[in-house]
Amino acid sequence: MSSAPPDTRIGHVHLKVSDLARSVAFYRAVIGLEVTQYFGDEAAFLSAGGYHHHLGLNTWMSRGTTPGPKRQPGLFHTAFLFPDRASLGAALKRAHAYGVEIEGAADHGVSEAVYFSDPDGNGIEIYRDRAPEDWPRDGDGGLAMVNAPLDLEALLAEAG
Repeated sequence: MSSAPPDTRIGHVHLKVSDLARSVAFYRAVIGLEVTQYFGDEAAFLSAGGYHHHLGLNTWMSRGTTPGPKRQPGLFHTAFLFPDRASLGAALKRAHAYGVEIEGAADHGVSEAVYFSDPDGNGIEIYRDRAPEDWPRDGDGGLAMVNAPLDLEALLAEAG
């Protein structure tokens, strides 16, 4: 069996949404993405740092619909990696200001993560990675990830 090259990455995600304007407003205000292009009133493409798009939002099959059942196969969440703890704290601060309900938060040892949903019920993780040399290891040198509580107040205090 052949392996993907080590520099292979997930490049972008496209989500079906029910209300394009509402979803664009959410991802701009909470995650901090910028619109790079609209495709009529049916789709929008958003990014960070001027990339063509990290996130595509479309209403091609979902305009005006309600979220599907949580307990069915599908995308669990889209994860947005922030470069450091201060920028993760700032994203959490924006989420609070927008009225987002935080559904979970964890210190995984390798990363710190906060979980919530967008207006259509699509799962979102905002997180920051620790440096690989700081990752917890077991006795054999393998990863020893954990699911410890994350102090959200301390994270918010680091927001820029």
